[in-house]
Amino acid sequence: MTFGKFKLVFLTTDVLVFLLVLSGIGFLFFARRREYYKTAWRQIRARRLPMVCMGIVLLYTLVALLDSVHFQQRAYAEGGEAQTTADGRPAYRAEILSLLDLFCTGLRGRTEKTFSAPFATRQFTKELIERKDGSRIRDYPPLVYGGSHLQNPDEKAGDILELVLRGMLAGLGIGILLAGLTAGVYAGYVHFGSVAPEGSPSPASALRTGLKAGAFLGAAALIVSVMAVLSAKYHFLGTDQVGRDVLFRAIKGCRVGLIVGTLTTLIATPVAILFGIMAGYFGGRVDDLIQYIYTTLSSIPGILLIAAAMLIVTTKIQQMHTVYASDIRLAWLCAVLGIGSWTGLCRLIRGETLRVRENEYIQASEAFGVGHLKIMFRHILPNVMHIVLISVILRFSGLVLAEAVLAYVGIGVDPSMESWGNMINAARLEISRDPIVWWNLLAAFVFMFGLVLPANIFGDAVRDALDPRLRTE
Repeated sequence: MTFGKFKLVFLTTDVLVFLLVLSGIGFLFFARRREYYKTAWRQIRARRLPMVCMGIVLLYTLVALLDSVHFQQRAYAEGGEAQTTADGRPAYRAEILSLLDLFCTGLRGRTEKTFSAPFATRQFTKELIERKDGSRIRDYPPLVYGGSHLQNPDEKAGDILELVLRGMLAGLGIGILLAGLTAGVYAGYVHFGSVAPEGSPSPASALRTGLKAGAFLGAAALIVSVMAVLSAKYHFLGTDQVGRDVLFRAIKGCRVGLIVGTLTTLIATPVAILFGIMAGYFGGRVDDLIQYIYTTLSSIPGILLIAAAMLIVTTKIQQMHTVYASDIRLAWLCAVLGIGSWTGLCRLIRGETLRVRENEYIQASEAFGVGHLKIMFRHILPNVMHIVLISVILRFSGLVLAEAVLAYVGIGVDPSMESWGNMINAARLEISRDPIVWWNLLAAFVFMFGLVLPANIFGDAVRDALDPRLRTE
C-alpha cells in the first residue's frame, strides 16, 4: 500500500499488535453491557494510584503503536529525481522505518563515534587528536552533536538549567491546553452521550473527572517537553559503544517489551480457556487427557524448549531481510513462550469450572437440552473471566522481565532489534570496564521499571475489583 512518497510495510507483529488492540476495544464494548464489569470499573476509578498507573501503561502502549506502523521512503537520485524500477514502478529504499523513527529523527540521526556519558560534551574514551599546529595529543575529543552549540564547556550547567526552564514553560503551556481540552470534551461527551455507569453525572462531577485526566496528560506533556528540549542539544542518557543515543534505544524497547508481554498472553489465554473449561465441564477421560497434556508440557524445562525453537527459527530465516527476520524471530519467541505458559492458567480455569458446573442454572440448562458448546461459552466462560483477567494482567509483568532474561542467555529477540533485554545484555560487559559505563543499564532499568511497576499496581487493583473473594463493594 503506497501513499505518495511512502509505502506501508506490514510486519507480522504489526498485524498481531493491531488485532490485539481491536480485540481490546471489542472487549470494552462487551464489558460496558455487563453490570459486573461496570461495578468493577467504578471501584478501580475511585482509586487514584491505579488510574495513574493505567495512564502510564497506556502511554507505553501509544509509543509501541507508533513503532508498529512501518513504511519505506521513496528513493531519489542525487539530482532530486525520483527513481523507478525496470518496469517503471516507483523505487523505495531498503531501509524500513516506523512512525516513531520519523518523530525521533533527531535522536536517531545524532550518532557519535563511541561512548559518551549523559549530558557530556566530550567522548568517554581517549583517542589521538591532531592539533592545529600539527602536534598530536591523546585526549577526550569533543562530541559531534552533544553540547556542540556551547562556545565554552564551562557554561554547560547554566545552559542545561536554561533548557530545563524552557522545556518546562513549553510543557506547561501544552499541559494546560491538554487539560482544558480533555475536561471540556469529557464533560460535553458525558452530558450529551450519558456514558456514566449509572445515569449522567452532574456537569461539575464530569468537569472534575476531565480535569484529573487532563492533569495527567499535562504532567506527561511537561516531562516529554523537558526531555525533548534537552535531547535536542545533549545526549540525555548518553550514547552506546557505536555512538547511538541511549534514550532512543530505550524508547524503541517499549515495543518489544509490550509485544512479548501481550502477544504471548494472547496466544496462551485462548488455549488455556478452551482446555480448562473442557476439562472441568466434561470430566472423565477428557479431563484426564488434558491433565496429562499440561502436566507433560510443564515438566519440560522452558529454557530448553525456547532454545531449541529459536535455533530452528534462526536457521530458517538467515536469508531474509534483517527487519523481517528479526520480526519473525520475535513472533516465534512469543509463540514459544505462549505454548509453555498456558498450563498454569488452565489449571485455575479447570478448578473454577468444576465449581461452576455444579450450579443449578447449569444443571437446568442441561435438563432443557441446551448444547454443551452453548453452556460452556454462554454460562461458564463469563463466570471464569475474572480469573482470566487477573492472571493475564499479573502475568504481563513477568513476561516483560522474561524478555530481558532470555536476551541475557542469548535466546531472546534478535540482537539487531532494539530491546531492553539486548541493552542489559550489552551492559554486562560495559560494567566491567574501568571506568564503568553505567548509563545503558540504568536506561533499560528505568524504562522497564516504569512499565512493570505500574502494570503490577494496576493489576492488583483489577484483582481487588474482579475477584469475588476480595470485592469490597
